[in-house]
Amino acid sequence: MSPSRNSRRLAVTAAAAALLTVAPLGVTAAHAQVTRVRQGSATDASRASWSGPAYTMNGSGGIVTATMTKAVDAIRGGTGAIDVVVIAGSGSGTPECDVITPLAGVNSCTTLTLTAANDGNNSQVNTDIRNAEFVYFAGGDQCRYVAWKGTALEASVESVVAKGGGVGGGSAGHHVNSDVVYDACTASATSSGALANPYDRSLTFTTGMFRWPNYAGTINDSHFVTRDRMGRTMAFVARAVKDGLVSGGKAWGVGVEEGASLYLDRAGRATLSGPSAYVVLGDHQPEVAVSGQPLTYTNFKIWKLTNGQSYDFANRPTCGYYLRSVRAGVPDANLYSGTPVTDCSTTPPPSGGSTFAEAEPNDSRTAANGISGLTFPATVTGDMKSTSDRDYFSLALASGQTLTVNCAVPSAYDADLYLLSASGSTLTRSVNDGAGADESVTLTRTASGTATYYLDLEAYAGSGTADYSCTVAKS
Repeated sequence: MSPSRNSRRLAVTAAAAALLTVAPLGVTAAHAQVTRVRQGSATDASRASWSGPAYTMNGSGGIVTATMTKAVDAIRGGTGAIDVVVIAGSGSGTPECDVITPLAGVNSCTTLTLTAANDGNNSQVNTDIRNAEFVYFAGGDQCRYVAWKGTALEASVESVVAKGGGVGGGSAGHHVNSDVVYDACTASATSSGALANPYDRSLTFTTGMFRWPNYAGTINDSHFVTRDRMGRTMAFVARAVKDGLVSGGKAWGVGVEEGASLYLDRAGRATLSGPSAYVVLGDHQPEVAVSGQPLTYTNFKIWKLTNGQSYDFANRPTCGYYLRSVRAGVPDANLYSGTPVTDCSTTPPPSGGSTFAEAEPNDSRTAANGISGLTFPATVTGDMKSTSDRDYFSLALASGQTLTVNCAVPSAYDADLYLLSASGSTLTRSVNDGAGADESVTLTRTASGTATYYLDLEAYAGSGTADYSCTVAKS
Protein backbone atom coordinates (compact mmCIF):
# COMPACT_ATOMS: atom_id res chain seq x y z
CA MET A 1 0.00 0.00 0.00
CA SER A 2 1.35 3.42 -0.77
CA PRO A 3 0.49 6.97 0.30
CA SER A 4 -2.46 8.73 -1.28
CA ARG A 5 -1.95 10.58 -4.54
CA ASN A 6 -1.37 14.28 -4.47
CA SER A 7 -4.80 15.66 -3.58
CA ARG A 8 -4.09 19.21 -4.76
CA ARG A 9 -6.88 20.91 -6.66
CA LEU A 10 -6.46 21.71 -10.33
CA ALA A 11 -4.69 24.93 -11.14
CA VAL A 12 -5.23 25.61 -14.82
CA THR A 13 -3.73 28.60 -16.57
CA ALA A 14 -5.83 30.57 -19.02
CA ALA A 15 -3.78 29.20 -21.92
CA ALA A 16 -4.38 25.60 -20.90
CA ALA A 17 -8.01 25.96 -19.85
CA ALA A 18 -9.30 25.44 -23.37
CA LEU A 19 -7.55 22.07 -23.49
CA LEU A 20 -9.06 20.63 -20.32
CA THR A 21 -12.52 19.19 -19.69
CA VAL A 22 -13.80 18.15 -16.23
CA ALA A 23 -16.90 15.97 -15.99
CA PRO A 24 -18.43 13.93 -13.14
CA LEU A 25 -19.86 10.66 -14.42
CA GLY A 26 -21.97 9.65 -11.41
CA VAL A 27 -25.72 9.18 -11.70
CA THR A 28 -27.10 10.46 -8.41
CA ALA A 29 -25.91 12.61 -5.53
CA ALA A 30 -26.36 9.62 -3.20
CA HIS A 31 -23.66 7.65 -4.97
CA ALA A 32 -19.96 8.29 -5.45
CA GLN A 33 -19.07 9.80 -8.79
CA VAL A 34 -16.44 8.86 -11.29
CA THR A 35 -14.47 12.01 -12.09
CA ARG A 36 -13.17 12.46 -15.62
CA VAL A 37 -10.59 15.12 -16.48
CA ARG A 38 -9.36 15.26 -20.08
CA GLN A 39 -6.33 17.30 -21.13
CA GLY A 40 -5.08 17.89 -24.66
CA SER A 41 -7.12 17.14 -27.77
CA ALA A 42 -10.84 16.46 -27.40
CA THR A 43 -10.66 14.04 -30.35
CA ASP A 44 -9.10 10.58 -30.00
CA ALA A 45 -6.21 9.52 -32.20
CA SER A 46 -7.14 6.75 -34.61
CA ARG A 47 -5.21 4.44 -36.91
CA ALA A 48 -5.25 0.82 -38.02
CA SER A 49 -2.34 -0.52 -35.96
CA TRP A 50 0.09 0.32 -33.18
CA SER A 51 3.62 -0.88 -32.53
CA GLY A 52 3.60 -1.98 -28.87
CA PRO A 53 3.09 -3.40 -26.41
CA ALA A 54 5.25 -1.37 -24.05
CA TYR A 55 5.18 -1.10 -20.26
CA THR A 56 6.48 1.15 -17.48
CA MET A 57 6.91 -0.22 -13.94
CA ASN A 58 7.59 2.61 -11.46
CA GLY A 59 8.82 2.37 -7.88
CA SER A 60 6.80 5.38 -6.77
CA GLY A 61 3.57 6.90 -8.02
CA GLY A 62 4.87 9.68 -10.24
CA ILE A 63 5.63 9.55 -13.95
CA VAL A 64 9.27 8.98 -14.94
CA THR A 65 9.55 10.93 -18.19
CA ALA A 66 12.45 8.84 -19.55
CA THR A 67 10.47 5.58 -19.60
CA MET A 68 7.13 7.22 -20.42
CA THR A 69 8.71 8.81 -23.48
CA LYS A 70 10.15 5.45 -24.55
CA ALA A 71 6.73 3.82 -24.21
CA VAL A 72 4.97 6.57 -26.17
CA ASP A 73 7.53 6.40 -28.98
CA ALA A 74 7.44 2.59 -29.13
CA ILE A 75 3.65 2.42 -29.33
CA ARG A 76 3.30 5.09 -32.02
CA GLY A 77 6.24 3.66 -33.97
CA GLY A 78 7.91 7.06 -34.09
CA THR A 79 5.04 8.78 -35.89
CA GLY A 80 1.64 10.16 -34.95
CA ALA A 81 0.30 10.56 -31.42
CA ILE A 82 -1.41 8.42 -28.78
CA ASP A 83 -4.11 8.87 -26.16
CA VAL A 84 -3.31 8.08 -22.54
CA VAL A 85 -5.68 7.23 -19.67
CA VAL A 86 -4.62 7.51 -16.03
CA ILE A 87 -6.69 5.44 -13.59
CA ALA A 88 -6.78 6.48 -9.93
CA GLY A 89 -8.71 5.26 -6.93
CA SER A 90 -8.59 8.49 -4.94
CA GLY A 91 -7.54 12.12 -5.05
CA SER A 92 -8.75 15.12 -7.00
CA GLY A 93 -5.67 16.24 -8.90
CA THR A 94 -4.12 15.27 -12.21
CA PRO A 95 -0.38 15.01 -11.39
CA GLU A 96 0.28 12.23 -13.89
CA CYS A 97 -1.48 13.84 -16.85
CA ASP A 98 0.15 17.18 -16.01
CA VAL A 99 3.48 15.50 -16.83
CA ILE A 100 2.29 13.27 -19.68
CA THR A 101 0.25 15.76 -21.73
CA PRO A 102 3.19 17.99 -22.81
CA LEU A 103 5.29 15.01 -23.98
CA ALA A 104 5.93 14.67 -27.71
CA GLY A 105 3.62 12.15 -29.33
CA VAL A 106 0.78 12.54 -26.79
CA ASN A 107 -2.60 13.52 -28.25
CA SER A 108 -4.53 13.59 -24.98
CA CYS A 109 -4.39 12.43 -21.37
CA THR A 110 -7.54 11.63 -19.38
CA THR A 111 -7.58 11.12 -15.62
CA LEU A 112 -10.35 8.81 -14.40
CA THR A 113 -10.86 8.71 -10.63
CA LEU A 114 -12.93 5.66 -9.64
CA THR A 115 -14.10 5.35 -6.04
CA ALA A 116 -16.13 2.11 -6.03
CA ALA A 117 -15.64 -1.44 -7.30
CA ASN A 118 -18.61 -1.18 -9.66
CA ASP A 119 -17.05 1.87 -11.31
CA GLY A 120 -15.10 -0.70 -13.31
CA ASN A 121 -18.33 -1.25 -15.27
CA ASN A 122 -18.93 2.43 -16.00
CA SER A 123 -19.55 2.75 -19.76
CA GLN A 124 -17.69 6.07 -20.24
CA VAL A 125 -14.71 4.74 -18.26
CA ASN A 126 -14.47 1.70 -20.49
CA THR A 127 -14.94 3.71 -23.67
CA ASP A 128 -12.07 5.99 -22.65
CA ILE A 129 -9.82 3.04 -21.83
CA ARG A 130 -10.54 1.12 -25.03
CA ASN A 131 -9.93 4.25 -27.11
CA ALA A 132 -6.57 4.84 -25.43
CA GLU A 133 -3.19 3.44 -26.43
CA PHE A 134 -1.63 3.56 -22.94
CA VAL A 135 -3.18 3.05 -19.50
CA TYR A 136 -1.34 4.16 -16.35
CA PHE A 137 -2.43 3.09 -12.84
CA ALA A 138 -1.64 5.84 -10.37
CA GLY A 139 -0.26 5.39 -6.88
CA GLY A 140 -2.70 4.91 -4.04
CA ASP A 141 -4.20 1.66 -2.73
CA GLN A 142 -3.85 -1.51 -4.80
CA CYS A 143 -6.68 -3.16 -2.84
CA ARG A 144 -9.04 -0.75 -4.61
CA TYR A 145 -7.52 -1.73 -7.93
CA VAL A 146 -7.89 -5.50 -7.52
CA ALA A 147 -11.58 -4.91 -6.71
CA TRP A 148 -11.96 -4.22 -10.46
CA LYS A 149 -10.97 -7.80 -11.27
CA GLY A 150 -13.84 -9.35 -13.22
CA THR A 151 -15.34 -5.99 -14.20
CA ALA A 152 -15.40 -4.64 -17.73
CA LEU A 153 -12.37 -2.50 -16.87
CA GLU A 154 -10.13 -5.58 -16.70
CA ALA A 155 -10.97 -6.62 -20.25
CA SER A 156 -10.76 -3.04 -21.50
CA VAL A 157 -7.20 -2.63 -20.21
CA GLU A 158 -6.25 -5.99 -21.73
CA SER A 159 -7.64 -4.83 -25.07
CA VAL A 160 -5.24 -1.86 -25.08
CA VAL A 161 -2.24 -4.19 -24.82
CA ALA A 162 -3.73 -6.58 -27.37
CA LYS A 163 -3.98 -3.85 -30.03
CA GLY A 164 -0.33 -2.86 -29.59
CA GLY A 165 -0.74 -0.23 -26.88
CA GLY A 166 0.74 -0.33 -23.41
CA VAL A 167 0.20 -0.19 -19.68
CA GLY A 168 2.09 1.01 -16.65
CA GLY A 169 1.83 2.12 -13.08
CA GLY A 170 3.61 3.48 -10.05
CA SER A 171 3.61 2.34 -6.42
CA ALA A 172 0.15 0.71 -6.03
CA GLY A 173 -0.15 0.90 -9.82
CA HIS A 174 3.12 -1.02 -10.12
CA HIS A 175 1.79 -3.76 -7.82
CA VAL A 176 -1.37 -4.37 -9.84
CA ASN A 177 0.57 -5.03 -13.06
CA SER A 178 2.32 -8.21 -11.92
CA ASP A 179 1.11 -11.77 -12.40
CA VAL A 180 0.62 -12.22 -8.65
CA VAL A 181 -0.52 -9.02 -6.92
CA TYR A 182 0.37 -8.26 -3.32
CA ASP A 183 -2.95 -6.54 -2.64
CA ALA A 184 -2.46 -5.26 0.96
CA CYS A 185 -6.18 -5.63 1.58
CA THR A 186 -5.82 -6.32 5.30
CA ALA A 187 -2.68 -4.38 6.26
CA SER A 188 0.66 -3.25 4.86
CA ALA A 189 3.34 -5.91 5.33
CA THR A 190 6.77 -5.11 6.73
CA SER A 191 9.92 -7.10 6.04
CA SER A 192 10.41 -8.03 9.68
CA GLY A 193 6.81 -9.18 10.10
CA ALA A 194 6.73 -11.13 6.84
CA LEU A 195 9.96 -13.00 7.62
CA ALA A 196 8.82 -13.74 11.16
CA ASN A 197 5.59 -15.25 9.81
CA PRO A 198 5.13 -15.55 6.01
CA TYR A 199 1.43 -16.26 6.66
CA ASP A 200 0.87 -13.08 8.66
CA ARG A 201 -2.55 -11.52 8.01
CA SER A 202 -0.88 -8.67 6.11
CA LEU A 203 0.30 -11.02 3.33
CA THR A 204 -2.67 -11.35 0.98
CA PHE A 205 -2.57 -11.85 -2.76
CA THR A 206 -4.76 -11.58 -5.85
CA THR A 207 -4.13 -13.73 -8.91
CA GLY A 208 -5.69 -13.92 -12.36
CA MET A 209 -6.14 -10.21 -13.00
CA PHE A 210 -3.52 -9.01 -15.50
CA ARG A 211 -1.04 -11.39 -17.14
CA TRP A 212 1.20 -9.50 -19.54
CA PRO A 213 3.32 -11.19 -22.24
CA ASN A 214 6.79 -12.22 -21.00
CA TYR A 215 5.91 -11.23 -17.42
CA ALA A 216 4.58 -14.52 -16.02
CA GLY A 217 5.40 -15.59 -12.48
CA THR A 218 6.13 -12.08 -11.21
CA ILE A 219 5.25 -10.26 -7.97
CA ASN A 220 5.92 -6.52 -8.02
CA ASP A 221 7.02 -4.41 -5.07
CA SER A 222 7.66 -0.67 -4.78
CA HIS A 223 9.55 1.95 -2.72
CA PHE A 224 11.99 -0.90 -2.48
CA VAL A 225 15.21 0.23 -0.82
CA THR A 226 13.84 3.33 0.90
CA ARG A 227 11.27 1.27 2.82
CA ASP A 228 13.50 -1.82 3.19
CA ARG A 229 11.19 -4.20 1.34
CA MET A 230 13.63 -6.92 0.25
CA GLY A 231 12.63 -9.12 3.18
CA ARG A 232 8.92 -8.94 2.49
CA THR A 233 9.50 -9.59 -1.23
CA MET A 234 11.42 -12.73 -0.24
CA ALA A 235 8.38 -13.79 1.78
CA PHE A 236 6.06 -12.99 -1.15
CA VAL A 237 8.18 -15.17 -3.45
CA ALA A 238 8.31 -18.05 -0.96
CA ARG A 239 4.53 -17.91 -0.53
CA ALA A 240 3.94 -17.85 -4.29
CA VAL A 241 6.04 -20.98 -4.73
CA LYS A 242 4.69 -22.80 -1.66
CA ASP A 243 1.02 -22.01 -2.36
CA GLY A 244 1.17 -22.70 -6.11
CA LEU A 245 0.29 -19.12 -7.06
CA VAL A 246 2.74 -19.47 -9.97
CA SER A 247 3.40 -22.31 -12.37
CA GLY A 248 6.64 -24.23 -12.74
CA GLY A 249 7.71 -23.88 -9.12
CA LYS A 250 9.42 -20.51 -9.65
CA ALA A 251 8.51 -16.93 -8.76
CA TRP A 252 10.25 -13.65 -9.54
CA GLY A 253 9.92 -10.66 -7.23
CA VAL A 254 10.41 -7.34 -9.06
CA GLY A 255 11.28 -4.55 -6.63
CA VAL A 256 11.71 -1.01 -7.97
CA GLU A 257 13.15 1.82 -5.91
CA GLU A 258 11.52 5.23 -5.47
CA GLY A 259 12.16 7.46 -8.47
CA ALA A 260 13.16 4.50 -10.64
CA SER A 261 11.25 2.95 -13.54
CA LEU A 262 11.58 -0.17 -15.64
CA TYR A 263 10.71 0.18 -19.32
CA LEU A 264 9.66 -3.21 -20.67
CA ASP A 265 9.68 -3.46 -24.47
CA ARG A 266 7.65 -5.73 -26.75
CA ALA A 267 10.50 -8.28 -26.80
CA GLY A 268 10.40 -8.65 -23.01
CA ARG A 269 13.58 -6.70 -22.17
CA ALA A 270 13.29 -4.41 -19.14
CA THR A 271 15.70 -1.46 -18.93
CA LEU A 272 16.04 0.68 -15.81
CA SER A 273 15.93 4.46 -15.57
CA GLY A 274 16.78 5.69 -12.08
CA PRO A 275 18.54 4.48 -8.93
CA SER A 276 17.95 0.71 -8.68
CA ALA A 277 15.68 -2.26 -9.20
CA TYR A 278 15.94 -5.89 -8.11
CA VAL A 279 14.74 -9.21 -9.52
CA VAL A 280 14.45 -11.84 -6.76
CA LEU A 281 14.08 -15.44 -7.93
CA GLY A 282 12.84 -18.28 -5.78
CA ASP A 283 13.33 -21.50 -7.76
CA HIS A 284 12.63 -24.19 -5.16
CA GLN A 285 10.22 -24.96 -2.35
CA PRO A 286 10.95 -23.12 0.92
CA GLU A 287 12.62 -25.18 3.62
CA VAL A 288 10.15 -23.77 6.18
CA ALA A 289 7.06 -21.76 5.29
CA VAL A 290 4.37 -22.51 7.85
CA SER A 291 1.78 -20.27 9.44
CA GLY A 292 3.04 -18.89 12.74
CA GLN A 293 6.67 -19.86 12.13
CA PRO A 294 9.59 -17.82 10.78
CA LEU A 295 10.62 -18.31 7.17
CA THR A 296 13.61 -20.38 6.12
CA TYR A 297 14.55 -20.16 2.45
CA THR A 298 18.08 -20.63 1.17
CA ASN A 299 19.69 -19.17 -1.93
CA PHE A 300 17.37 -16.59 -3.34
CA LYS A 301 18.95 -15.51 -6.63
CA ILE A 302 19.03 -11.71 -6.82
CA TRP A 303 19.82 -9.53 -9.83
CA LYS A 304 20.53 -5.89 -9.04
CA LEU A 305 19.96 -3.35 -11.83
CA THR A 306 21.35 0.17 -11.85
CA ASN A 307 20.57 3.01 -14.25
CA GLY A 308 20.74 1.80 -17.86
CA GLN A 309 21.03 -1.91 -17.07
CA SER A 310 18.57 -4.51 -18.40
CA TYR A 311 16.92 -7.80 -17.47
CA ASP A 312 15.44 -10.05 -20.18
CA PHE A 313 12.07 -11.37 -18.99
CA ALA A 314 11.51 -13.24 -22.25
CA ASN A 315 14.76 -15.23 -21.90
CA ARG A 316 15.43 -15.04 -18.19
CA PRO A 317 19.12 -15.16 -17.33
CA THR A 318 20.78 -17.97 -15.39
CA CYS A 319 23.88 -15.95 -14.42
CA GLY A 320 24.58 -12.50 -13.02
CA TYR A 321 22.80 -13.00 -9.67
CA TYR A 322 24.11 -12.97 -6.11
CA LEU A 323 22.77 -15.32 -3.42
CA ARG A 324 21.05 -14.44 -0.15
CA SER A 325 19.20 -16.65 2.35
CA VAL A 326 16.77 -16.35 5.23
CA ARG A 327 17.11 -18.74 8.16
CA ALA A 328 14.54 -18.85 10.96
CA GLY A 329 13.32 -15.42 9.92
CA VAL A 330 16.79 -13.84 9.96
CA PRO A 331 18.06 -12.64 6.57
CA ASP A 332 21.70 -12.57 5.51
CA ALA A 333 23.56 -9.28 5.75
CA ASN A 334 23.88 -6.95 2.77
CA LEU A 335 20.61 -7.87 1.11
CA TYR A 336 20.86 -5.06 -1.42
CA SER A 337 24.32 -5.80 -2.81
CA GLY A 338 26.56 -8.78 -3.54
CA THR A 339 29.11 -10.23 -5.89
CA PRO A 340 27.29 -11.63 -8.91
CA VAL A 341 27.85 -15.11 -10.29
CA THR A 342 29.14 -14.59 -13.83
CA ASP A 343 30.44 -18.06 -14.70
CA CYS A 344 27.76 -20.69 -15.06
CA SER A 345 29.98 -23.19 -16.88
CA THR A 346 29.93 -25.54 -13.91
CA THR A 347 26.15 -25.45 -13.79
CA PRO A 348 24.91 -25.25 -17.36
CA PRO A 349 21.63 -23.43 -17.73
CA PRO A 350 18.66 -25.66 -18.46
CA SER A 351 17.71 -26.09 -22.08
CA GLY A 352 14.74 -24.01 -23.04
CA GLY A 353 13.61 -20.85 -24.68
CA SER A 354 11.13 -18.10 -24.11
CA THR A 355 8.26 -17.92 -21.67
CA PHE A 356 4.94 -16.37 -22.69
CA ALA A 357 1.84 -15.63 -20.61
CA GLU A 358 -1.45 -15.35 -22.46
CA ALA A 359 -2.84 -11.86 -23.04
CA GLU A 360 -6.61 -11.63 -23.10
CA PRO A 361 -8.66 -11.27 -25.20
CA ASN A 362 -7.41 -14.30 -27.17
CA ASP A 363 -10.70 -16.19 -27.50
CA SER A 364 -10.65 -16.67 -31.27
CA ARG A 365 -8.25 -17.25 -34.14
CA THR A 366 -8.47 -13.59 -35.14
CA ALA A 367 -7.49 -12.55 -31.59
CA ALA A 368 -4.85 -15.27 -31.12
CA ASN A 369 -1.64 -14.44 -29.25
CA GLY A 370 1.22 -14.74 -31.71
CA ILE A 371 4.08 -16.91 -30.42
CA SER A 372 6.06 -17.43 -33.63
CA GLY A 373 8.77 -15.06 -32.41
CA LEU A 374 9.55 -17.07 -29.28
CA THR A 375 12.69 -19.13 -28.80
CA PHE A 376 11.74 -22.81 -28.76
CA PRO A 377 11.19 -24.94 -26.77
CA ALA A 378 8.96 -22.28 -25.24
CA THR A 379 6.70 -22.30 -22.20
CA VAL A 380 3.20 -20.85 -22.66
CA THR A 381 1.00 -20.24 -19.62
CA GLY A 382 -2.54 -19.05 -19.02
CA ASP A 383 -5.76 -20.02 -17.27
CA MET A 384 -9.39 -20.83 -17.90
CA LYS A 385 -11.16 -17.79 -16.48
CA SER A 386 -14.62 -19.20 -17.19
CA THR A 387 -16.23 -22.46 -18.23
CA SER A 388 -16.48 -21.11 -21.78
CA ASP A 389 -12.94 -19.75 -22.01
CA ARG A 390 -10.82 -20.49 -25.09
CA ASP A 391 -7.19 -19.48 -25.46
CA TYR A 392 -5.73 -19.31 -28.98
CA PHE A 393 -2.05 -19.06 -29.89
CA SER A 394 -0.70 -18.79 -33.44
CA LEU A 395 2.67 -20.00 -34.71
CA ALA A 396 4.39 -20.90 -37.96
CA LEU A 397 5.66 -24.33 -38.94
CA ALA A 398 8.02 -24.96 -41.86
CA SER A 399 8.10 -27.96 -44.15
CA GLY A 400 9.57 -30.99 -42.38
CA GLN A 401 9.22 -29.50 -38.89
CA THR A 402 7.49 -31.42 -36.12
CA LEU A 403 5.46 -29.54 -33.52
CA THR A 404 5.03 -31.12 -30.08
CA VAL A 405 2.87 -29.52 -27.39
CA ASN A 406 2.59 -30.88 -23.83
CA CYS A 407 0.21 -29.07 -21.48
CA ALA A 408 0.17 -29.52 -17.70
CA VAL A 409 -3.39 -28.74 -16.59
CA PRO A 410 -4.11 -27.81 -12.94
CA SER A 411 -6.65 -29.73 -10.86
CA ALA A 412 -9.04 -26.75 -10.83
CA TYR A 413 -10.44 -27.58 -14.27
CA ASP A 414 -10.56 -29.94 -17.26
CA ALA A 415 -9.21 -28.38 -20.45
CA ASP A 416 -8.82 -29.86 -23.94
CA LEU A 417 -6.13 -29.10 -26.51
CA TYR A 418 -6.70 -28.70 -30.27
CA LEU A 419 -4.27 -28.02 -33.11
CA LEU A 420 -5.95 -26.15 -35.96
CA SER A 421 -5.01 -25.28 -39.52
CA ALA A 422 -4.87 -21.70 -40.80
CA SER A 423 -8.51 -22.04 -41.88
CA GLY A 424 -9.61 -23.37 -38.48
CA SER A 425 -9.91 -27.08 -39.27
CA THR A 426 -9.00 -29.47 -36.46
CA LEU A 427 -5.83 -31.37 -37.43
CA THR A 428 -5.35 -33.23 -34.15
CA ARG A 429 -6.62 -32.97 -30.61
CA SER A 430 -6.14 -34.21 -27.04
CA VAL A 431 -9.29 -34.55 -24.91
CA ASN A 432 -8.35 -36.57 -21.83
CA ASP A 433 -11.12 -36.73 -19.24
CA GLY A 434 -10.95 -35.27 -15.75
CA ALA A 435 -9.82 -32.14 -13.97
CA GLY A 436 -6.04 -31.94 -13.93
CA ALA A 437 -5.64 -34.36 -16.85
CA ASP A 438 -2.68 -33.27 -18.99
CA GLU A 439 -3.00 -32.90 -22.76
CA SER A 440 -0.52 -33.29 -25.62
CA VAL A 441 -0.51 -33.13 -29.42
CA THR A 442 2.11 -33.59 -32.12
CA LEU A 443 2.14 -32.92 -35.85
CA THR A 444 4.72 -32.96 -38.65
CA ARG A 445 4.28 -30.60 -41.58
CA THR A 446 4.83 -32.61 -44.76
CA ALA A 447 3.69 -29.98 -47.26
CA SER A 448 6.15 -27.53 -48.79
CA GLY A 449 6.60 -24.01 -47.52
CA THR A 450 5.59 -22.51 -44.19
CA ALA A 451 2.07 -22.24 -42.78
CA THR A 452 0.28 -20.79 -39.77
CA TYR A 453 -1.17 -23.12 -37.14
CA TYR A 454 -3.30 -22.41 -34.08
CA LEU A 455 -3.18 -23.97 -30.63
CA ASP A 456 -6.61 -23.86 -29.01
CA LEU A 457 -6.92 -24.68 -25.31
CA GLU A 458 -10.58 -24.90 -24.31
CA ALA A 459 -12.29 -25.19 -20.93
CA TYR A 460 -14.32 -28.42 -20.87
CA ALA A 461 -15.40 -28.40 -17.21
CA GLY A 462 -14.63 -26.03 -14.38
CA SER A 463 -12.58 -22.84 -14.39
CA GLY A 464 -10.12 -20.96 -12.22
CA THR A 465 -7.07 -18.72 -12.04
CA ALA A 466 -4.57 -21.56 -11.58
CA ASP A 467 -2.21 -21.63 -14.55
CA TYR A 468 -1.85 -24.32 -17.16
CA SER A 469 1.68 -24.61 -18.53
CA CYS A 470 2.34 -25.81 -22.10
CA THR A 471 5.75 -26.73 -23.45
CA VAL A 472 5.84 -25.95 -27.16
CA ALA A 473 8.72 -27.55 -29.09
CA LYS A 474 9.75 -27.64 -32.75
CA SER A 475 12.14 -30.21 -34.20
